[in-house]
Amino acid sequence: MESYQADVPGMNRAMGDPGTTEMLTLPRYAYIFILQQNGLEWEMMDVVEETLEEEDWETYRYKGYLQATGDSILRYTKILNYLLPRKGVKGRAYGIVSPIDLTGYFNTDIRAIDDLTELLDLKLRLTDETILENIQNIYSTPYNYETGSPAEYYCTFDNTYSNVASVELMLYHIAAKVDLQWSVAAEKRKNANPAEVVRLTYMEVQHLYADNTLVFRPLENELADKVSTGYSKPNIVTATDAGMWWEGRAYFYTIPYTTTGRPGYFPLQMVMRTNGSEGTGYRPTLYLKVDTESPFVPWMRADFNINAPMSDGEDTKVIDS
Repeated sequence: MESYQADVPGMNRAMGDPGTTEMLTLPRYAYIFILQQNGLEWEMMDVVEETLEEEDWETYRYKGYLQATGDSILRYTKILNYLLPRKGVKGRAYGIVSPIDLTGYFNTDIRAIDDLTELLDLKLRLTDETILENIQNIYSTPYNYETGSPAEYYCTFDNTYSNVASVELMLYHIAAKVDLQWSVAAEKRKNANPAEVVRLTYMEVQHLYADNTLVFRPLENELADKVSTGYSKPNIVTATDAGMWWEGRAYFYTIPYTTTGRPGYFPLQMVMRTNGSEGTGYRPTLYLKVDTESPFVPWMRADFNINAPMSDGEDTKVIDS
């Protein structure tokens, strides 16, 4: 699969922040759902499945109102589908793009979807490493992103005999970015008394969300409690990473979720060890604040300072992202 380098849209970035420049995988497969309004209902009009060719993508600086002006945007220039003019019909388009074929990962036959309610319930089954490794490269049109006055879903169009409508789909990540930054207190880095020196020699993120995930409602995955199984991101820091023992930064993408026990927070479960320990590790849960009112998955940041060797055991911390 081809890769591209692009500035990732985001707010409040600073020089050096992860996300300013990233290598992301070029989307290869598109799934477009076109609905028409029938009274108060939205009925499926067409489902378009398209294979995207590398030569039909272009990068440009965005000038519009759907994202921060000046961000680097990838645009697919090929027309995916023509709609026959239908007098008085109002429509909506929803889209998903991915570098891997998602056909076997949808929880239902997408061509059997009849209306908007069924579409917004569409999920991806996170069943194997292939999809988990590509989760940061899957995008959709969030259902609750609205523009205009009066506000309505941003990929809405009118289609009449006199005006063949068009719509530009702007798609966004379904996976949230988790940005970790750590620092060992300066007084604990000294070598004068080796017994007091603290080195972070192991860090892992565990129990990440691996259940079916909503595609068009990426911030509405909710569980009763934090995941107790799931999958892990090991070896974020290892004993051989001497350059990261005292300070460092790492990030990864994951499917966000919140819990009914602590609404509005994403429970980031970690394992950390200091000074080469091989024990079960210090296991904090960092509860990162999530703005569930936003249409977009968040960039969640956790900064923590280490000022003592870590003992094995559970702990709970609340960190505002």
